Amino acid sequence: MIEHQRPVRSEPSIKPPWLTIKATAGPNYQRLKALMRGNTLHTVCEEAHCPNIFECWEQDKTATFMILGDTCTRNCRFCAVKSGHVGGVVDWEEPGRVASAVMTMQLDHVVITSVDRDDLPDGGAGIFANTVRTIRDMAPRCQVELLIPDFAGNWNALALVIGQRPNLLDHNIETVRRMTPLVRSRATYERSLEVLRQAKEIGPGQRTKSSIMVGLGETWDELLETLDDLRAVNVDIVTIGQYLRPTSKQMPLVRFYTPDEFGQLREEGMARGFLHVESGPLVRTSYHAARQARDAASQ
Repeated sequence: MIEHQRPVRSEPSIKPPWLTIKATAGPNYQRLKALMRGNTLHTVCEEAHCPNIFECWEQDKTATFMILGDTCTRNCRFCAVKSGHVGGVVDWEEPGRVASAVMTMQLDHVVITSVDRDDLPDGGAGIFANTVRTIRDMAPRCQVELLIPDFAGNWNALALVIGQRPNLLDHNIETVRRMTPLVRSRATYERSLEVLRQAKEIGPGQRTKSSIMVGLGETWDELLETLDDLRAVNVDIVTIGQYLRPTSKQMPLVRFYTPDEFGQLREEGMARGFLHVESGPLVRTSYHAARQARDAASQ
C-alpha cells in the first residue's frame, strides 16, 4: 500500500527516468509543422510545451488545434501560453483553415481547444461552433472533440457549442479545490464543475471529459475528493498527468508522482464509475484522445 504524505514544498532538481522523452523530429513532425505554419494555425502542443509533441506528431500523426489566436486573456500560473490584451479581434476564416488541415491530414479524430477569450461576449463560443460545422462539412467522417474554456459562466455560449453535438466535450478542472486560486486565473473550481454539469443538462447524452494535474502541492485525499466531485456531475472520462514546469516563469513543481501512484489513481477512478481513466506521468487531456473516446464509447 502506497503511503501518501502531504508533500514538502521544495522543487525537485532531478527528473526521474520515467519522464525521459526521446525527441524525434522526423518527416511527419516536419510535415505537420509546415502544415500548421502554412495555414497560420496554432497548436496547444507547441504553445503549451507539451512533452508528447514528438510522439503525437511523428508517430500518431495527430495534433490538437488551438483556435482564437495564440494570446490568452488569462494568466494561469501553470501555463506557458502567451497572455495579454487581445481587444476583441476574431479571425472568422480560421475555422476554414482548421478544417482544411483536418482534411489534408485525413484525421478520424480531432481535438479543438482555444485560449481564453474573456474579451468576447460569448467567450469565443461562436468560433467553436463554426469550427465544428466547417470540419463536418469538409471532413464528415472525422470525430470532433472540443476542449473548451469556462466561457465565464455564460450558459448561452455553452449551449451554442453543445448545439453542434461534439463527439466529446472536455473542460479541465486542472487541480484540487484548495489549489485552484493559486493555480488558475479568473477560474473557479465550482464554475468548472458547473460547466461539466450544465453540458449534460443542455445536451442529454453528451459525453464529457476533464483533466487533473498532479505535483502542485495537493494531497492524496484532495485528489480523491476531486475524482468524487467530477463523478458527481457525471463526467465520463478523466485524465491524470504530472505537472511539468514549462519555464521558470510558471509555478514550481512540488513533487513527482511515481508510475505506481498513477496506476493507483487509475484504479480509484475506475472504481468510482468513470468510463475511462487515462493516468500516467506524461498524460495530457488530448493524449491518445481517439483511443480514450473509443474505450468510453464501448462501455
